[in-house]
Amino acid sequence: MNVLNLNVLVLNKVWQPIHTCSVRRALKLLCQGHAQVVEAEGDAKYQTHDLGSWLQTSAATAGDVADQVVRTVSYAMRAPKVIVLAMYDKLPSKEVKFTRHNVFLRDHFTCQYCQEVFTESDLNLDHVTPRDKGGKTRWDNIVTSCFGCNTRKANKLPHEANMFPKTSPRAPLWRPLFGFRRKGGIDDSWESFLQC
Repeated sequence: MNVLNLNVLVLNKVWQPIHTCSVRRALKLLCQGHAQVVEAEGDAKYQTHDLGSWLQTSAATAGDVADQVVRTVSYAMRAPKVIVLAMYDKLPSKEVKFTRHNVFLRDHFTCQYCQEVFTESDLNLDHVTPRDKGGKTRWDNIVTSCFGCNTRKANKLPHEANMFPKTSPRAPLWRPLFGFRRKGGIDDSWESFLQC
């Protein structure tokens, strides 16, 4: 995988995780002075660096992590794992937006009736209590279902169809990386920054 496409955890000015970006974007923010790199591991953990100090620190340790180094004509610099924004102090939203994709993520792409895992294109949303029987389209009444189970349950209440969801539907708890599925994944060094 290209080093510039690896994931970087982004913290706001008060060190709360708000999202992720690519190494390419993190380096751009660093060069513009809009962010600083945060040491995510080792003896210097939590120390911050501007571009100049990051280049110096990287020169001393770039050989240790050769697969995570960004090289230019003149420099070799370690790809940052965590950055803190210099100006952004807004608090992250504490509510997960209700979307089809986020329901699938909450349910781990698993049909809540037959317990099988499917691709997103093979899944459907099911109203536990059908709309014509008073069911609302919201977190606590929607579950992921496959087409077969959705057809079998049809327009019935769970006890009428004898089909009950594996887990009771509810709004997911907010986490900075809810629904995070990009290539490159979540770095182990982020753990102490994500505990909130």
